[in-house]
Amino acid sequence: MRSVLWPFDLSWDEVDPARHPFDHAAAAREVRSLGPARCVPIPPDVSIVDPAMSAWSHGEGDLWARSMSYALMERYGRWAVGWRWAHDEGDLDGGPVGSWCCPRDSITTPEETLDRVVAALCEWREWLESLAGRFDAYPLDPARIEDQRILWERAARNLILQVVDRTGCGSGWYGHCEQVLHLFLDRWGFAPGHARDLVDEAVGGRFRSWTSPDTVLVDDIAERLARSLPQSLAPRPPAGPGVDHLARWLAVRETVPWQEAYDRGGEGPVTPVRDGAAEDIRVFDHALDPARAEGLLTALERLRADAAHGAPLDFALLQSWQQHVLGTARPPAFRTLPAFAKQGRERYGIAPDTRARLDACLAESAGNAGSAERAGSAERAGSAERAGSAERAGSAGGAEDAGVPLRLAARAARACLDVCFFHPFDDGNARSAFLALVFVLAREGVTLDGVSLLRRVTFQADHPRDALALTNYVDLHLAETRRRAAAPAS
Repeated sequence: MRSVLWPFDLSWDEVDPARHPFDHAAAAREVRSLGPARCVPIPPDVSIVDPAMSAWSHGEGDLWARSMSYALMERYGRWAVGWRWAHDEGDLDGGPVGSWCCPRDSITTPEETLDRVVAALCEWREWLESLAGRFDAYPLDPARIEDQRILWERAARNLILQVVDRTGCGSGWYGHCEQVLHLFLDRWGFAPGHARDLVDEAVGGRFRSWTSPDTVLVDDIAERLARSLPQSLAPRPPAGPGVDHLARWLAVRETVPWQEAYDRGGEGPVTPVRDGAAEDIRVFDHALDPARAEGLLTALERLRADAAHGAPLDFALLQSWQQHVLGTARPPAFRTLPAFAKQGRERYGIAPDTRARLDACLAESAGNAGSAERAGSAERAGSAERAGSAERAGSAGGAEDAGVPLRLAARAARACLDVCFFHPFDDGNARSAFLALVFVLAREGVTLDGVSLLRRVTFQADHPRDALALTNYVDLHLAETRRRAAAPAS
């Protein structure tokens, strides 16, 4: 699972300046043309140490900054989200950017704020360009690692020292240092996951916040990293064009240990202090495009009415919301071709019964009422299609098949992932998946007062831990919603 707006796990393909053109001279004009530039929020007129300022910074201010990151990512590519990676204890902790700190300190007047965004974006880009130059200064040959270990070691040592100088060794600086070493190995042919393992082993958790590493430590880490490289590097296997990540998800779905997720949120209705989904849409989505926000808010209103009436969750219900999400004249149809996501890294197949299989999976979100809803879903989908669906997807309930119904957080997370990986629409599937999650909660009288961990994240279809991570995030938001709802008014 990864947050698309955080730069911590960027790969070399995503940041390589040669693959992502950028015009520094045009940056100011481009930034000011984006939706968030037209609605820079106004900070409260209170002291910087006032709790109201902190609440604003972590609420409206942070959502606006995230919307700017999203808009920059859409314009330039995912590399651009690093503009917020500030020094020390700024927005993202321990980064190489000095032009931006955090909403509390960096959002002032609209003009000054946008100037800071532009400066931070250009500063981050210049750092990436300088890294590319340093990587290319060591034209290493992965096929001759044994003959070049001293060069690999020297390169690693110099990169560590460059990050030390750039970040000032403040809070969390080592996270970016390790990422630079990941990117270096990635640049020269190591798969990203393998690169992270090699760096993690070499560093061994020996870097510390607010502490500059001494020469002995830097030399030892560089030497360990160089010595750990294999004598030759096998070529990366090509991505198989026939891989169906929907099929992988359906297989993983049956094996996810859903009951291992945390259980802090409890069951039963809760009345929150605020509607977190609506607030997120009003700030984040409205900053991107007011029409986008209006459509989502209309869909959210419809969703809550459908939940109040106990409507069964199936594609037809998703379709009725998606018409408002996309602003189409009629409900958008189920896709007819294979779908792709994550820049083509995942492919979701299509078959005559794909829609029926989605309905079967979504029916399980009803928990104890799931059997009745599945029966209704079968009748609507058609017995011929559902016969195949029942054979292939009928055991997807995992713990439910053993007579133990899944907790609410798990059912909501699973429905969200079902929509993600069935990818039923040609556009807007992430928004549809989020609405499905909100609906499963709403049907049991639950509204979350915050959704910051549930949006702008992506999941891998074949990673069971991603499913558990999302479940834990839902549970955390639910627990916090109950805690704040029960707290006496201040």
